[in-house]
Amino acid sequence: MRAEIGPERILAVDANQRWGVAEAIAWMDRLREFDPYWIEEPTSPDDILGHAAIARGVAPIRVATGEHVHNRVMFKQLLQADAIAVCQIDACRLGGVNEVLAVLLLAAEFGVPVCPHAGGVGLCELVQHLSIIDYVCVSGSLDGRMIEYVDHLHEHFVDPVRIRDARYVVPTRAGYSAEILPESLRRFRFPDGEEWRAIAGEVNAAVVSSAAAGATR
Repeated sequence: MRAEIGPERILAVDANQRWGVAEAIAWMDRLREFDPYWIEEPTSPDDILGHAAIARGVAPIRVATGEHVHNRVMFKQLLQADAIAVCQIDACRLGGVNEVLAVLLLAAEFGVPVCPHAGGVGLCELVQHLSIIDYVCVSGSLDGRMIEYVDHLHEHFVDPVRIRDARYVVPTRAGYSAEILPESLRRFRFPDGEEWRAIAGEVNAAVVSSAAAGATR
């Protein structure tokens, strides 16, 4: 991967909470030669002191965590322990915009950049607003800041996120960009939406087929 993208581009690594503390440090020591920018979720998001130990053990590689951190208190402890160098807020994991604002202020106080987690249904639409707030009202800086992006499911939103030249374009419509199209809501509504009825039909057909096969045997 490093050979493909070249030495000047950012290469980030994500363990998805897979490792223990010692294991994370050992793996990142092996990956160090490839100059990873950060290691994301190297261990359980609940392990504040574990993250701190990993941060010391893998420096200067950054530790990035936050998509599974559910309140400002955990973020406060991660920051106080010098356990993260990248703060990854999640618009849905945290309890609303007010909770997010508290984390943005904490991250600014500790000098840690905020790089929101996105990718799930509507997360890209939501976090663009939070990054704008961070830039305009809190940090005033784009240094070391980025937003994750996944190019799917945006077609279900009234005001979908827009990307130009690998950058989020500031939305022009009022609101949080979270409104889902009525047709998408009808289509995927459980249990009577078109998609769920189709799945139920396939399951019933499979059950009938299996029962018939069993009867013939």
